[in-house]
Amino acid sequence: MGKEEPSFISTLRIAILGLGLMGGSLALALRGKCTALIGFDTDPQTLELARQRQIVDLASTEPAELLPQADVVILATPVNTIIENLQELPRHHPGPAIVLDLGSTKARVVEAMQRLPERFDPLGGHPMCGKERSGLANADPQLFQEAVFAFTPLARTSSRARTFAEGLAWQVGAHPLWLDPHTHDRWVAATSHLPYLVANALAFSTPGEAAPLAGPGYRSTTRLAQTSPGMMLDVLMTNRENILDASGRLRAHLDLLDELLQRGDFEALLSFLRRGTDRQHEIVETSERGETQ
Repeated sequence: MGKEEPSFISTLRIAILGLGLMGGSLALALRGKCTALIGFDTDPQTLELARQRQIVDLASTEPAELLPQADVVILATPVNTIIENLQELPRHHPGPAIVLDLGSTKARVVEAMQRLPERFDPLGGHPMCGKERSGLANADPQLFQEAVFAFTPLARTSSRARTFAEGLAWQVGAHPLWLDPHTHDRWVAATSHLPYLVANALAFSTPGEAAPLAGPGYRSTTRLAQTSPGMMLDVLMTNRENILDASGRLRAHLDLLDELLQRGDFEALLSFLRRGTDRQHEIVETSERGETQ
């Protein structure tokens, strides 16, 4: 399905469980593009804000009240909560329904999706975008613009669910990317989860007395440290092995840099630094060309 092809999203009633940054931004981006938007959140204040801003058509703290009306169920909660949502979904929805999640890791989620009754049509999803500040107050309908929206289908995922996923990505301005959940988790450990840990560690190890000289470079390098630790703990728990592999590669690289500095081998150090510069350019250029689509 391409950008120019008509989407059947306009005929669907879409429920979003979790109206935080991601769920709220998706609701804002879909407003007026589907038959109805139904929002759920455990926080009454979040639901009140959603009503005040008219982000959704219907809202509730109790999925059993409105969820049976939905043709599509989108799970936009932390990863471990998504797994709990999948366990509870059959009690709240008679089916049929497409089920999509927005979690940052996919293998554990897809495994849980396998256990859904056949009346559900599931697939994993992960839009590669976000902000450091979470919550509905920070939601933005432009959040998904030009982002990669990764999808990890199951063997049972229907062509209808795939068509919905592609249409959803295009509707919110993102680019769909299809891959298996284990590849997704390995790649995202290197491009998202390890960068968070590095930013967090760098922020923690910076002496407070250096604060007057914390300029734009320091702020941009440690920006991810502002991400919710609670949310990131879910990510670390569900992608631990891949993150350990990625951190091991980084540790080996840092050890070699230390060795070159200790030896005073600045010619070798310069060559080593240039290799890092070239790799960053290569990765960013490939990403911007959209070769993953």
